[in-house]
Amino acid sequence: MDLGIRGKRALVCASSKGLGRGCAEALAEAGVDLVMNARGAEALESAAADIRAAHQVGVVTVAGDITTEAGRAAVLAHGPFDILVTNAGGPPPGLWSDWSREDFLRALDANMLTPIALMQAVLPGMMAKGWGRVVNITSVSVKAPVAVLRAIAFGR
Repeated sequence: MDLGIRGKRALVCASSKGLGRGCAEALAEAGVDLVMNARGAEALESAAADIRAAHQVGVVTVAGDITTEAGRAAVLAHGPFDILVTNAGGPPPGLWSDWSREDFLRALDANMLTPIALMQAVLPGMMAKGWGRVVNITSVSVKAPVAVLRAIAFGR
């Protein structure tokens, strides 16, 4: 299916595994050039090599923590972007009542503040071009409990 995005450029966060990698694969299959980001360089390079070989699109990798200013600056240096896919893992298993203030701040930073910072950086360029897409991915457990996480938390 032609999605009409061939030749666009996408930044895909946390794209070495899981949902992020799935997004990177789907975009590459549609002919989109990628900037892939993840904290683990080895897994990131492996995923990028597989995607390059399978889809013959341009792929740049930037290993680093996207939740830091330095990590965001490193990926944003490879813009401008037509598509932004923010992606972060959900909260760790356990009871929210056992979380410290730092646990909450890390979760907010990864799942809300970092995506906002990335959107603030890329949306002006998208608006100037009159085209752009943003996809924000986070854990479903921020909206409703996930049974397996609850089971882990309660030792069941």
